[in-house]
Amino acid sequence: MVKPLEYLTYRGGPGHWSWILHRLAGVGVFLFLLIHIVDIALIGWGPKVFNKLLFLYRAPAFRTGEVLLVGAVLYHAINGIRICIIDFWPETMALHRKLTYAVGIIFVALFIPTAIYMLSFVVK
Repeated sequence: MVKPLEYLTYRGGPGHWSWILHRLAGVGVFLFLLIHIVDIALIGWGPKVFNKLLFLYRAPAFRTGEVLLVGAVLYHAINGIRICIIDFWPETMALHRKLTYAVGIIFVALFIPTAIYMLSFVVK
């Protein structure tokens, strides 16, 4: 029988971090979508109201937030593919750790050039 303290103990590992990051990325994308819906709804009050908020999109903090959003979408998508592979082919569970590391490598390989390109406005 599992003792309560053992049940609540953090076990860590790449699978657990993958689980946490997948949830955080999903929540981040969801929050962005909610904000985006409100933003687009402002068009209903006319172009003057909508155009007044366009300055936000040019702010450095917002541009940095866009980079984080792209990172969240990218990680969530790549990790989602890993989850689908494991769900549809259970024999890949033996490769779970390697697949988790592969997600990290693919994410870094795709995200770093994208982030550099997106943040090139800082240098200009």
